[in-house]
Amino acid sequence: MFKTSFPFEPILRNHLLIGLGIAVWVFVFLYFTEPLDVNEFNATEKLLFLPLYGLVGALAYLLVLPFQVWLYRKNEKFWSLKSEFFFICFFLSIGLILSRSIYLYIIVPNEPNPYTLSYYTKSIYLPAIATILPIILIGRWAFGKFRENKLSTKKIEIEGEGTYEGLRLHLNDLVAIKADDNYIAVSFLDNNKLKKQLIRNKLSTIAMEHPDLLRTHRSYLINPYHFVQWKMNSGKLHAVLTSEIEVPVSKTYADDTKAVLGQQ
Repeated sequence: MFKTSFPFEPILRNHLLIGLGIAVWVFVFLYFTEPLDVNEFNATEKLLFLPLYGLVGALAYLLVLPFQVWLYRKNEKFWSLKSEFFFICFFLSIGLILSRSIYLYIIVPNEPNPYTLSYYTKSIYLPAIATILPIILIGRWAFGKFRENKLSTKKIEIEGEGTYEGLRLHLNDLVAIKADDNYIAVSFLDNNKLKKQLIRNKLSTIAMEHPDLLRTHRSYLINPYHFVQWKMNSGKLHAVLTSEIEVPVSKTYADDTKAVLGQQ
């Protein structure tokens, strides 16, 4: 179950929106539910103190994002339910530390008998998390799923020079491009059948126009989506793609290629 994939969102802007949603939701939850002694705050104190908890929630989420990036790369750019579980656990731990600090040093700095960590966790933190966590998970899933759907329907156009014919296709249908004298040989899927088309253009031009493609060799561009496995052939590294296409990986591009495709 934990190996099941979970939609992944790498764009920071969308995570900032999730962080903002956390800040607003925490404030609304505390303001209207008034857990424990929140009801003892007057209106001014509520507007002064409760937003701090919201900001703490957003800050905890943003502080864990570097861990998300590290975990994503460690798992060879694959995000699973297990990865999501570890991310959420780390986020909740950071959130507990920060919110507890707000409580002790800002809300009740001179209180002789503040709530114990155990009581604070069970009676304040966990009830708040129970209402906030579903919103976080739904937001992360929605942004990731939207990105996946967008990539699966994204179309690119590989243009030919002058009056030569180009090619327009879904990004995920493109497998690889090979330099062939003054032409490029485009390998792509059409109704799950591998086809090739020669187009008069330069590989360097295509690489600049389509940064989603990965340069593995001075004569090859590949679509990382179709990577299957590594293979050594005559002592040289190759990347095996869909339809058993083998593409050489030169020393010049080996580090960047491995960073994107991951070690297997």
